[in-house]
Amino acid sequence: MKYVDEFRDPQKAKALLAEIQTLVDGIPKAKERPLQIMEVCGGHTHSIFKFGIETMLPKEIELVHGPGCPVCVLPMGRVDDCIAMAEMPNVIFTTFGDAMRVPGSKKSLLQAKAEGCDVRMVYSPLDSLQIAKDNPEKEVVFFGLGFETTMPSTALTILQAEADGIKNFSLFCNHITIIPTIKAILDSPDLRLDGFLGPGHVSMVIGNAPYEFIANHYKRPLVVAGFEPLDVLQSIWMVLKQIHEGRSEIENQYNRIVPEDGNNVALGAISKVFELREYFEWRGLGSIDHSGVKVRESYGMYDAERKFALPALKIADPKSCQCGEVLKGAIKPWQCKVFGELCTPETPLGSLMVSSEGACAAYYQYGGARQEASRVETEEKAS
Repeated sequence: MKYVDEFRDPQKAKALLAEIQTLVDGIPKAKERPLQIMEVCGGHTHSIFKFGIETMLPKEIELVHGPGCPVCVLPMGRVDDCIAMAEMPNVIFTTFGDAMRVPGSKKSLLQAKAEGCDVRMVYSPLDSLQIAKDNPEKEVVFFGLGFETTMPSTALTILQAEADGIKNFSLFCNHITIIPTIKAILDSPDLRLDGFLGPGHVSMVIGNAPYEFIANHYKRPLVVAGFEPLDVLQSIWMVLKQIHEGRSEIENQYNRIVPEDGNNVALGAISKVFELREYFEWRGLGSIDHSGVKVRESYGMYDAERKFALPALKIADPKSCQCGEVLKGAIKPWQCKVFGELCTPETPLGSLMVSSEGACAAYYQYGGARQEASRVETEEKAS
């Protein structure tokens, strides 16, 4: 396949759906309860809702939306730290756009900008480095966040800052790692997952080997998946085929992009600049050991956490917000008490309604109204 429309061919989709139904019919436990397949990546969640994939699947399959949106799992206290830096005199705070509206305990970065702070949206950490070059009298901070997908560009920017002798640039590092997150989910007593759609973008960097423990220890199949409709359907078919055949393996549907061993240049840059934190706090998942990275001491002059005195407080989410339960896959977005009413993309209470990869935002945009109507209809029939 060479063109995007080939990955959206309705006839191929129908053929895959027929094969999926045949496999489901041959899996005994599917007759007792829905088979739960978690898509870890927020990009997959977005595609699933955008193309209506969930509505095409047999009722015996339940897609569980995982914590694969790095903006969404950022704890509120870290957002407050961003705002504290942005409010410091002589600081230019730079960030990706989807982090601008994530609520802290009192305000968001967008609100801080409206109040006069110099907060700027950038498309790359190299944009932030250029701002530092253009404003040598200012301290420029880049809000680094994301899984292994975005770590290499941040690491390479630090190396470029060192090569260029830039002293007024630093990183507020909130990069996180995917493997400990999946392990924490598998260890959760609330879930009984039958398989995973593995994250395509992360796997492009780390390769497939890091997932082997899922198949070997937890006996769950994982298929690294692409993001087009046929990618997702084929990946679901591959997971079901493993379940049907009693196998638990790591397979790569997205092999046109994901190399088996990952990207050695990217991994080298990550290893040179970053090291694992002892633990990192996640919204909804709590503290997970070795699930985040920090700047190595050898590059400490570029570490905002070393350069600035930060509040570093743990702030609980609003009690009405159920982002944590949604992130863990314990509830669907529409089951949250405030979804679509008090919490909307225009007035978000939680981060899942802000990011374009957040399950609540995707559900609201593509599937929330349909699911809510179905729920109301069911309740009316029951009464």
